[in-house]
Amino acid sequence: MGIPAVAVVTDEFITPARAQASALGRPGFEAVYVPHPIQDHTAEQIAARADAVAAEIVRRLTGA
Repeated sequence: MGIPAVAVVTDEFITPARAQASALGRPGFEAVYVPHPIQDHTAEQIAARADAVAAEIVRRLTGA
């Protein structure tokens, strides 16, 4: 559809994410991975993880 998108996944799911991408015909597709787990973290800790990957997400969305 031509709409840029980036998958963000915790590193617990690297293998399944890669397998799914391959099954969908995108074997070279890579998600942006953040440390697992996140469910027991505070909002501030989750924000810090998001901040750590924000530049990579923007780079992939814009191609810059």
